[in-house]
Amino acid sequence: MSERFDVLFAGLPEEKAIELLKTNPEELKNPVEKYTAATRLAACQSDESLEALIEAISLEQENLFNRITRRKVLEALGRRRDPRALPGLFSALAFDDEPSVINAVDSISQIGFALEDEQRRTLLNALRGSDNQKRSVIQAHTRLGIEKADHEISALEDDANPLVAGAARAYAVKVHGRVDRLEPLIPQLTDPIAGRRRSAVIDLGDAGESSVLEHLVSCPVSMPLRAKSAFQIVDPEKTGLVPAPYAELITRLLQDNPLDMALQQDWSCESSLSDIEKNLQHRDEGKQYGGALTLMKMPNQQQLEAIDHIHDKFWSDYGANYLLTAVIGLNKVHERSDLVRTALAETLPQYAKSRVAAAWACLSLELNDQIELLQDIQFNARWLPLKWSCEQVLKQMS
Repeated sequence: MSERFDVLFAGLPEEKAIELLKTNPEELKNPVEKYTAATRLAACQSDESLEALIEAISLEQENLFNRITRRKVLEALGRRRDPRALPGLFSALAFDDEPSVINAVDSISQIGFALEDEQRRTLLNALRGSDNQKRSVIQAHTRLGIEKADHEISALEDDANPLVAGAARAYAVKVHGRVDRLEPLIPQLTDPIAGRRRSAVIDLGDAGESSVLEHLVSCPVSMPLRAKSAFQIVDPEKTGLVPAPYAELITRLLQDNPLDMALQQDWSCESSLSDIEKNLQHRDEGKQYGGALTLMKMPNQQQLEAIDHIHDKFWSDYGANYLLTAVIGLNKVHERSDLVRTALAETLPQYAKSRVAAAWACLSLELNDQIELLQDIQFNARWLPLKWSCEQVLKQMS
């Protein structure tokens, strides 16, 4: 989803970004510009910018800003998806900086190029790192469809760390067709620890098994993460088309009704505004959905007052913005349809999920005056969940 934030760096010319990337950070008034330049070059296409990124893999690492820049460079090369970067990326697997190694592994899988035998051995050797590194290496094998690592990866299916075990099980399903290996991942979707729920969502997406879609609908983690995995399953080629048998489940996932969520009792809250505020701003999405559910169940007048209060205090918080927009649409709160119009018109990338909620709210609130904007979003949006939502809403509004 990082591509959605390219607009934030679009004002930096490519030539200037290359110059900044090659400048010693100690000579820069603002050294942060060096790694910002690397992120900017991820969205460029020229050979010059690609060569600058590859060259920057060899930055000396005594300087903190150089270390951060190298991590950004390795990440950027994955987005460039050019196999000419592979030699540099494989050299990074020998670095003693774990974030750099993980970024290099992720970029190798993003490029998606068939690996030579020596490259496969080098990638498999990276399995000897930390648990986070193991997870990344296993994911790369899954996404590249590398069959010859079965012995080493299958041994990790019962690893004590569920992040390692889950990735290994996704590999078994996707690469070797062992669908039964997914079974332990389903209860993990409702684990009390949010990080475990999120990792299970990612693993199910990597596994590519459509039978889990119903479970993704009810898993209390962020809608964009679940949508990424769901679209990975139903539309692996990223065509923007959802096969008819899956359309209803994808619709439910994107409409994101807290009533559909498998919420633990202690994730809900009392109906006081202070409790709802705390939940909506909590880092655990289970708590966030619990707060939204409490808001949905309020009597009409009390709900309107709560919406106004939260809007006044937290509308700029993109998490609260999203949930408030969703609740207005799901509960058909016609009195606050102006907030839906505002959310739909928001173009800052961090509010993209609010636009999804607003699109579906336009349907439930019958906001026909938004059809032209919905058509524009459908035509121009790059994020598939937003594009597909607008398409479906327009079909039903016509």
